[in-house]
Amino acid sequence: MNKATISADIISYTSLNHEDKINLGIDINNLLADLSIKYGKSQFYGRIAQGDYIECAINSPQYALRIALILKTYLKSYTSKITESKNPRIKYFKEHAVRLAIAVAPLHEIDVEHAILDGEAIYLSGRAIKKLSTSDKRKVTIKRTMYFRSPDKQMQDNFDTVVALLDMVLSRCSAKQCEVIYYKLLGLSEKEISSKLGKIQSTISQHSTAAGWLSIEKSVNYFEKYFDR
Repeated sequence: MNKATISADIISYTSLNHEDKINLGIDINNLLADLSIKYGKSQFYGRIAQGDYIECAINSPQYALRIALILKTYLKSYTSKITESKNPRIKYFKEHAVRLAIAVAPLHEIDVEHAILDGEAIYLSGRAIKKLSTSDKRKVTIKRTMYFRSPDKQMQDNFDTVVALLDMVLSRCSAKQCEVIYYKLLGLSEKEISSKLGKIQSTISQHSTAAGWLSIEKSVNYFEKYFDR
């Protein structure tokens, strides 16, 4: 039976200062805890496997894209909180924040108590990320930051295209726009987001439109309907 995993690594994590790394780790753990509650019925599990590496698994594949986009937009919106640095690689974090891969495939073990994920899905998503690691490279070129993997070639071709297009849309979004999209992916209305961020609703609407929310929403709905079968 297919499940879904998400493997993600924070881009240019080593360029962050010590305090920013600590705060980011705390906030990611809080986000993963919130997602565990929100998707508890689907047995969502997420962890920081290392300082800059995140692994998630969920029994219901239809939610994988939404969760991946929640991670992506949260971390892109977080870039506004990062301390300025003379390290030239900080620009890659501010531009892209995180690289991630979604995999839909069998996963025969999710052991939360012992922090074990085992099966084809986690191998597929993990390999996709590790092949693209830039941590040991002097010259960094980042063309894409989101991928979809599956042992089913047709499924992979179809949804990797969707994910690549979403990656392009989000690559053009500012931190403020990503913050609005993040809350919309969580299901908040523009009125609720307006209240939460202390901004007028028309500003929220402008950020939403400029970020391409309608295209993002259509893609997520298509993904969820396809896998909810």
